[in-house]
Amino acid sequence: MMDKERFGIVGAGAMGSGIAQLAAMGGHDVVVVDLSSAALEAAAGKIGESLNVLESKGKLTPVDVAATNGRLHFADSLDALSGCQWVIEAVAEKYDVKNELLGKLNCILPADCMIATNTSSLSVNALATSSGRPHQFLGMHFFNPPVRMPLVELIPGLSTDPAVTNRAVELMEGWGKQTVRAQDTPGFIVNRIARPYYAEALRILEEGIADCATIDAAMTEVHGFKMGPFALMDFIGNDVNYAVTHSVWEGSYGEPRYRPSVTQRNLVMAKRLGKKSGAGFYDYSKSLPEPKRSDELLLLKIANRILLMLINEAVDAWYFEIAGRDDIDRAVTLGVNYPKGLLQWSLDFGISRCIEGMADLYDFYREERYRTSPGFPKWIAENSQ
Repeated sequence: MMDKERFGIVGAGAMGSGIAQLAAMGGHDVVVVDLSSAALEAAAGKIGESLNVLESKGKLTPVDVAATNGRLHFADSLDALSGCQWVIEAVAEKYDVKNELLGKLNCILPADCMIATNTSSLSVNALATSSGRPHQFLGMHFFNPPVRMPLVELIPGLSTDPAVTNRAVELMEGWGKQTVRAQDTPGFIVNRIARPYYAEALRILEEGIADCATIDAAMTEVHGFKMGPFALMDFIGNDVNYAVTHSVWEGSYGEPRYRPSVTQRNLVMAKRLGKKSGAGFYDYSKSLPEPKRSDELLLLKIANRILLMLINEAVDAWYFEIAGRDDIDRAVTLGVNYPKGLLQWSLDFGISRCIEGMADLYDFYREERYRTSPGFPKWIAENSQ
């Protein structure tokens, strides 16, 4: 049995500390590096609390907790990573920050050390170039919180050695995660396909068709989503959600389907970030508004319109080989907790009904955001065999 690789995690925020805990629970010696001693202290405390909760639920024994804590080390210098076989960076989602860090890591890490970036939407190939070792570099997109969320998107770059990707799959499976593989495209699988859940809800709100509570109710009560789009944006943080949307839109050269919303931008500028700031689409200092449930036809129209846009996006991702059909459906069910995979949903809903619904939207709006995916004819052929 091979020795467990030593892991380095750069960035002691919510994602970095969660990934560090996962690696330590997986039996790896882990060094968490952050220039802020306060961030390191907070990370150590957060990991300790998380381990205690797992112990109280019977998922870890006291021996497991002690062993995991013993494998965790905290440092405020990148030099502490010099003995690592793997490093995962989880710093700010900005090219300049990540590129500067990767350049420094290349000078410090052993020649055979693998590097992964925990990015949700930035180009893995661009970051691989900055790493100075593109053959040993890939994207590993964890979902928040990493300890609880079961999915990890793996994004190899054009030069990534397949053996590195395969080892990443083995590692994640050893950590109890399920993996999907995606091409290096803006948003990868989940953040690309999920954009219409937010964007179309915002469009419906901006058109005055319904209010936030009614749109949320349409998705939770008609189609069984766990959270409506506005409640979910407030939960994620409007600043985070807006930034991801902007990154996907910018990275796809202004694709109309991903265009950010001025309404959400205004909330961000007003610091109405959602639950963490006390107000976003909803004011959490007051009782939340009741949806207008009396108009059942309106709820159905809203729910089906957003679902159509999601399915259209999933078919598009499959057609352009962003990922395989099983990985696409696994990604949306595990990564964003959709009630079912969108490609399977297209079959249950009816492919011809999807095409007709998208055609109706395009006929009404005459906007490129409502164009029907060119993948539908192939999708029909794929499912008629």
